[in-house]
Amino acid sequence: MTKQPIRIAGSGRAVDEDNECQFCAIGRGTGSAKIVWSDEHSVAFLPLNPAAKGHTLVVPKAHVKDIWSLDDQLAARLAHSVLTVARGVREALQPDGLNVINSAGKAASQTVWHLHMHVVPRWHDDAIGNIWPENPADKGESEDVVAHLVRAALSGSS
Repeated sequence: MTKQPIRIAGSGRAVDEDNECQFCAIGRGTGSAKIVWSDEHSVAFLPLNPAAKGHTLVVPKAHVKDIWSLDDQLAARLAHSVLTVARGVREALQPDGLNVINSAGKAASQTVWHLHMHVVPRWHDDAIGNIWPENPADKGESEDVVAHLVRAALSGSS
């Protein structure tokens, strides 16, 4: 089988397959994974080190570094894939709850530089525990200032 270069979504560039990430190979079908669902744009599989029974990763087949690199069209398709997988996990395992988690950047614990969404079934008193800190974040700047900064960024003015 001849390997084809992977197109980086939105860039028109191709990734040299010898340097590609493991999630690109899984998306193409040449990497090893316990795949639970796939469509034209996304693939869902069990991670090597799951946080809980049924923990599933949903990744775009196109190489996208992180959520900030995702275009709107692929974002909509990925959201549909995440919802499809979340519904399947719920039907199969009947968890008490569910986390959908994305980590972007080293500060957020991203370790694979290919966008991936964690669909993590949760049960009362599971080993994961509360994912939010007990103590609220330092409010240094007032919430009004932060809200203004974010609104300004979203409207394109500062």
